[in-house]
Amino acid sequence: MKILLLGGTQWVGRALAEACLGAGHSVTCVARGADVPAGAKLVRADRYNRGALATVAASSWDAVLDVATQPGHVRRAVRDLSGVAGLYLFVSTCGVYASLAEAGVDEAAPVVEPLSCDVMPSLDQYGSAKVACELAVRQGFGPARSLIVRPGLIGGPGDPTGRTTYWPARFAWPVGGGKQVLVPDEPDLPTSVIDVRDLAAWIVRLLQAAAEADGAADGSAATGQGRVYNAVGDSVPLGRHLELARSAAQSDAEMVRASSAWLIEHGVSPWSGLRSLPLWLTDDRLRGLGCLSNAQARAAGLVLRPLAQTLADSLRQIRPGGSPFVGRRAAPAGLSDMYELPLLIELAQTA
Repeated sequence: MKILLLGGTQWVGRALAEACLGAGHSVTCVARGADVPAGAKLVRADRYNRGALATVAASSWDAVLDVATQPGHVRRAVRDLSGVAGLYLFVSTCGVYASLAEAGVDEAAPVVEPLSCDVMPSLDQYGSAKVACELAVRQGFGPARSLIVRPGLIGGPGDPTGRTTYWPARFAWPVGGGKQVLVPDEPDLPTSVIDVRDLAAWIVRLLQAAAEADGAADGSAATGQGRVYNAVGDSVPLGRHLELARSAAQSDAEMVRASSAWLIEHGVSPWSGLRSLPLWLTDDRLRGLGCLSNAQARAAGLVLRPLAQTLADSLRQIRPGGSPFVGRRAAPAGLSDMYELPLLIELAQTA
């Protein structure tokens, strides 16, 4: 296949480029940066420029792969490429759903209102921006020629957010070289991670199957919106996830548990960012994020490697650099040593 990838230099986009190349396809990346995988062609362009796709719009493509967030980028891409591309696969997000409070949310669930403007004004509008992108693809390419993939939390080696690499790394390097790791006392909280390598490999297979079917609308009857798939990992309780992370690190560190209320009171943030504990959620409206339905994607060929392998591979990539927790902002997510140690001391004093 002749594939046009709008992106290809960042984590997910680069994984897609590598998977396409590995499957023997021709790949052209449109990106502002230059770090595309060997074997991919590069067209340097900034999609904020309204004419950014003029060069590639002069060629024909079997498929377009797009990982954009800004609705204006997708609207212009659909406008410029609908007449020269066979399929358009858009990588969206499970954050589009109007409610994530329930377990088992599937592709037919209601979504938030689409963003009307071309540029997302804030991260709070991320879901609405992705809905607007999805809508542009479906309107421009039609249900038979469009595919929408809604990933959940993406993890694996090189995760730039640190959300899926924090726990195996923290068990490998407990604070101060000790034998204790602070964890949320929420063992039953559902978590879900899809390995970026599994996501990319499946997307390529999905494109291949769609191309071979010549645009057959497989899956459209299930959603009424074209082929839409939740690309999420299987649900694993947080307690089990932490045990797998400790095993991946071959660690005997003790898990020191703290209640959500205590952690919030002491300035620890849920989910991600500086001074956080990744995967931990306190908002019941988001509890279903760790247990969305992936049945439709499974039926379409999604294959998931064991979570234990994802965690071990992630740690293997980190190990040569030593502990990532020795500085105030030493890691993109989680608690650095200087934040975690006082918390562990206080817990020990009040035990």
